[in-house]
Amino acid sequence: MRIISGNYKGRRIIAPKKLPVRPTTDMAKEALFNIINNTYYFNEVSVVDLFAGTGNISFEFASRGTEQIVSVDADFGCVKFINKIAQELNFNISTIKSDVFSYLEKASFKSNIIFADPPYDMSLEDFSRIPELVFKKELLLEDGVLIIEHSKYTDLSGLEHFSNQRRYGVSVFSFFEQSS
Repeated sequence: MRIISGNYKGRRIIAPKKLPVRPTTDMAKEALFNIINNTYYFNEVSVVDLFAGTGNISFEFASRGTEQIVSVDADFGCVKFINKIAQELNFNISTIKSDVFSYLEKASFKSNIIFADPPYDMSLEDFSRIPELVFKKELLLEDGVLIIEHSKYTDLSGLEHFSNQRRYGVSVFSFFEQSS
């Protein structure tokens, strides 16, 4: 994986092969960050990266100047890897080793952007719990967005707070926002 833009543009990061992850492709990540760039200033937002895996998305935000990033993953190896890279590159990323649903149940933060990249084979019921918890617990700031990455075979358009989706290859980003 590589960092697409910002201070560490072009920097390749090699994750250990043993991590149970499927990093977002560079093409999909670049498209996603172009969308985000049209709405937010990276140095002014707070980000929560759920199912953070290798930290690919967190590193991209950090390279672009985001100072408030929380990466949540249940796998100790993933959290350890994110901490290692964050320290090497002097990124301000806080890591939390936790099951994402337990984390969301207990969460009391408010953030501009919550990004979730759960396993593509997760059940639709579990996918639906993510926006349900985020909006029930009011975890987004005003004009905040929840973005869920999923397979093209999963349809989240029927879930409450769904606003739109973008497809890039086999990956889809579904956007959820507070209804006006």
